[in-house]
Amino acid sequence: MGLFGSRGRRKGIPNDPALLAAAAENPGGSVAEIDSTYIDDPDGYVPPEAIRGAWLVDGSGKLTGEYQENPRHGVPQDDFGKLTDPDHWLGWLGDDPATAVRQGIEDSLRAQAADAVVEWVKILETPRFLTGGRRDSEDEQLMVVTRAALAAPFALSVRAAQHGRSVLLGVFSWVAVNLAQPESRKDRHWFDLGVGLDWAGERLRGRIYEIDGEDGDTVAR
Repeated sequence: MGLFGSRGRRKGIPNDPALLAAAAENPGGSVAEIDSTYIDDPDGYVPPEAIRGAWLVDGSGKLTGEYQENPRHGVPQDDFGKLTDPDHWLGWLGDDPATAVRQGIEDSLRAQAADAVVEWVKILETPRFLTGGRRDSEDEQLMVVTRAALAAPFALSVRAAQHGRSVLLGVFSWVAVNLAQPESRKDRHWFDLGVGLDWAGERLRGRIYEIDGEDGDTVAR
């Protein structure tokens, strides 16, 4: 079984100094061929679809001439699986949580560049979730959800006229309060670049009260 699930095929060994140098640094491994149509910086985050294939490297760090094509190669696509797959209540985001989060991310970017267009978004890890509520006044066995929050680590590609294409990494956080009173609901987004999920998760507990303060709610993960 090959790197991409199938056996490689023989090709002429390319005389590319950068490729040969990369092979020398990865004996016994492989060197990916990146499609520059979708990625400008091969040393940054590379979505799986932007990999054309991989050259296999022998134990001495030389290309074997064996090349494995990537069947997923093509236009990078959104991936919100790590947001929606966990068994966590996301009703506060509406009927389509992935679309809601994508729109929130795009709104955050357009606040900085009005013509920003998001090409693709990938949620990289299971987000941190917080949900707050209080006991129902008429039935103490029921919990009324009053606030909710998430912190979702992402990679994305965005285009803007002034800056061209940029691939960004960071964490998008969203807090919503007054969920039991829709007419008084308030939402706030945070778009933190270059931070990790632990950093954003630590701040989420403060941010969930940042809009209107504490009101006796119980907050759970």
